[in-house]
Amino acid sequence: MAIDFSPERWQTVREAHSAWWKGELDRPLLPLTAVGTRDPGRATPAAPMLSQATCHDLSWSAEQIVDRIDHYLSTCTFYGDAFPMFNLDCFGPGIAGAFLGATLDNSTGRVWFHPPADMPIQDTHFEFDPTNRWFLRIQEIMAAAMDRWQGQVLMGMPDLGGNLDILSTFLPGEKLLFELYDHPEHVKRLTWEAYEVWFRYYDALNEVLQPINPGYSDWSGIYSTTPGYILQCDFCYMIGPEMFEEFVKPELSACCRRLGCSFYHLDGPGQIPHLNSLLAIDELDGVQWVPGAGSKRCGEWPELYREIAAAGKLMQVFGDFDDFDALASVIGDVNRMHVKQLSPWARGRTDAEIRRRLSAYGVE
Repeated sequence: MAIDFSPERWQTVREAHSAWWKGELDRPLLPLTAVGTRDPGRATPAAPMLSQATCHDLSWSAEQIVDRIDHYLSTCTFYGDAFPMFNLDCFGPGIAGAFLGATLDNSTGRVWFHPPADMPIQDTHFEFDPTNRWFLRIQEIMAAAMDRWQGQVLMGMPDLGGNLDILSTFLPGEKLLFELYDHPEHVKRLTWEAYEVWFRYYDALNEVLQPINPGYSDWSGIYSTTPGYILQCDFCYMIGPEMFEEFVKPELSACCRRLGCSFYHLDGPGQIPHLNSLLAIDELDGVQWVPGAGSKRCGEWPELYREIAAAGKLMQVFGDFDDFDALASVIGDVNRMHVKQLSPWARGRTDAEIRRRLSAYGVE
């Protein structure tokens, strides 16, 4: 059977998400995709499912890769605010580093990036390269997807990475930390070079996707009708608020101004000292909080969500129904929330169970 998602359902997705971005939706966004609940009506294609473990294999054509994704999506039932989408984050977190010449290494099954050479910061420069093989590969897959699905499936933007994170790919380990003190002017120069190149890649990829792609999204899974992205700076876990203000916030604020819809990936307790500064960025629409391994679950951080809500920002809960129920019981108003990790909960659940949980929050 073909992918089960109609143009009418896409219109519902557009309307609900547009209202949510404006703060006008009277319920939370609860996307839930139940995998393996439908018979695709054909055998599994020979091509591997695109992942961090398989992204290096260029022996399969873009059309074969898309056909394998089509088979997978044909097994899915899309509940609530879910929609058919494929995340191109399978090329690894910070793929813009590879676009700029870093080595993509997935020999462990996970993607890591290594600098092409040990260059002093004074000699390091970032330039847009439209001939980079990873950039071309992603463009090819996007083009094949647009041709195959004609807007029924949304292709998400790859995880381009945060700009200081891109710098840390080329200045690894403690090197970038030392450069903040030794050559702050070159760190700032590279930050803005990365900013310009980042948006050139972002715009070039969108030129392949639009106007056929039914909207915009990324690894967060949050949908928008205008260009958006979940921004990040995992590197700032290692710096204090003063350095965040000097080296991170100016470029991050510029990204928010340039994008129609923006979120920030707040990754781990080490980033909490930067939260007040982030919330002061007027153009930043929302925050995704990820507690990280070894920390309390999302549902055990109500004070943090209250702080984000008090600033008038949207929120993405990186958790399941248990986390969301816990937050709803103490926060009350959850209409600004988008919940990301509901799909694993659906495994082994009946259609009636799933619909009952969603309907408790006004989601059909």
